[in-house]
Amino acid sequence: MIKVNDDHQFPLDETLFVFALDSEAGKVFNDKNKLITGIGKVNAAMELTKEIHRNRPKLIINLGSAGSKSFHKGEVVCCTKFIQRDMDVRGLGFSLYETPLSGIPPLLEYGLKKDDLPEGVCGSGDSFEMNHSEKDYNIVDMEAYPLALIAMKENIPFLCLKYISDDAGSEAADDWTVQVHMASEAFNRILF
Repeated sequence: MIKVNDDHQFPLDETLFVFALDSEAGKVFNDKNKLITGIGKVNAAMELTKEIHRNRPKLIINLGSAGSKSFHKGEVVCCTKFIQRDMDVRGLGFSLYETPLSGIPPLLEYGLKKDDLPEGVCGSGDSFEMNHSEKDYNIVDMEAYPLALIAMKENIPFLCLKYISDDAGSEAADDWTVQVHMASEAFNRILF
């Protein structure tokens, strides 16, 4: 069983673990229902949608690396709010981060809270951010928003845990290269 919190437990064999890269999963998840989507919002959306139609899980857990100036390298943060950080259609009168005519607010609130972990707001976009200065989100990744959106639309419980690999600053690329391999062990300690 995967125990998310006192109110939510799910069978391990009906849980889908979603990663962008195999290096984030390591060997810890080789015997689990693991999905590697590839990098970016489109790849994440496409692969998760296909997997849901092949084998509908009872719980989707997105695990991966992320940058943050608010949390420390090596820390695991639970994301329950998501922003599509590269959506900007203000020129047509929409709010920053709002997807026009979708009916979805700029701040998507969907996800389970994992006991004993800090919460964060994840800004997903198709760029590796190395000069993070936005205040609307405190974690930067490239896949979580569409995964949360699809889980919400499919009415599947969603848990998103991000391993902070870098500070989304000038050293982010070097830090990420080293830290990404430590993510799976951190997730193993928290989930199993």
